[in-house]
Amino acid sequence: MKLIVITGTCGAGKSTVREKLKERLDSHRYACIDTDEVGINWWDYAGTDREYQFSDDCLKEAVRRADRRDLVFASCLNPQDYIGKHTIPEEIEATYFIVLCPADRLIEKRLRARPKERGFDSDEAIRPQIAYNQWFRKNRGKVPLFLDTSELSVEETTERIFSFLMGLPS
Repeated sequence: MKLIVITGTCGAGKSTVREKLKERLDSHRYACIDTDEVGINWWDYAGTDREYQFSDDCLKEAVRRADRRDLVFASCLNPQDYIGKHTIPEEIEATYFIVLCPADRLIEKRLRARPKERGFDSDEAIRPQIAYNQWFRKNRGKVPLFLDTSELSVEETTERIFSFLMGLPS
């Protein structure tokens, strides 16, 4: 099984693009799953000594749901942490990271537009997301596909990712 992680900070557009990819990809070959839909609650991990385990548990559940299909996984998963800290399910034979990285101003605008219960109603909540976005931009050459989506439509972004996926080895 191949794991294709669509990553970026909160508000980067991961879920939106995943939905569009789901419409285009062969569902017999690809499972398109979002961290938000695996049924695991971040707040059960937040502030504990096992915060990193949230990503492990989400990935494990997504792999289970993929049921041997290649997994397109929309997640805030950090490539550096994935390699250094996380337990990778044995079903995964190869991993490819795709980073969505719009301009910081777009991240802030999108997060501020979210419902209050999503928790992005203060500068203190948004500031770390902007910093994470800047980390991705700084490390742009270290992932197979980095997309500055500031000027790309959802359709253009989806097409670039689709083309990338079609070029991966079988």
